[in-house]
Amino acid sequence: MDPRHLFIDERLTGVCVYCGAHPDTRDHVPSKVLVDDPYPPELPVVGACESCNASFSLDEQYLACFLDCVICGGTDTSGLRRPNVKRILEVNPALKRRIDGSRRRQEPDYFLWEPETDRVKNVVLKLARGHAAYELYPKLEEPAVVGFVPLQTLSGAERSAFDQLATDKPELWPEIGSRAFLRALCKFPDRFEHSGDWIVVQPGRYRYAVAETGGVLVRMVLSEYLACMVSWD
Repeated sequence: MDPRHLFIDERLTGVCVYCGAHPDTRDHVPSKVLVDDPYPPELPVVGACESCNASFSLDEQYLACFLDCVICGGTDTSGLRRPNVKRILEVNPALKRRIDGSRRRQEPDYFLWEPETDRVKNVVLKLARGHAAYELYPKLEEPAVVGFVPLQTLSGAERSAFDQLATDKPELWPEIGSRAFLRALCKFPDRFEHSGDWIVVQPGRYRYAVAETGGVLVRMVLSEYLACMVSWD
């Protein structure tokens, strides 16, 4: 079987992976704003309707900028690491002010950042739906869990469980023809690096993992800072 020609792809033609409508466009998962140029080859794409595709853009832009500002300690563009985030904030001073206003001083040299959690959740769930559809099949229903925390706030045991998918449920093999099935057979359908069950889209910037453990579990790490998990029973 040619790993670039999958049964699952043919069955899902004509489906927006976010709402189930007819897709008018193709959407990158993750969005290019969450990775750096030069972009990874064969960046995953999924079918999406034009309405869904457009509706996530501002929230994805917000999250990309917010994360880099938090990691770098401020909104001064001269101190930011990501060129695309610098460009966004330089041409969008309103977004810069909004992010700067979410910073709360705790001590003279210590700040806490208060994210707009609804916007973050919107992006995290969108990414999880995209990865589930790309690796397995669409998950249009509401998930049981949508969680996200800074990776550094996890305890050693929590970090180990997150990274290694600790579970007492039996390991299940994904559906024949899906990308996840090919990965389980070590016949990788793309050029991404793999670290355990993690698919590294861009080192240091974005990685994800999708597993079937009685349901569907999607994990993501953005900029090696934000740990995200979405699960469906």
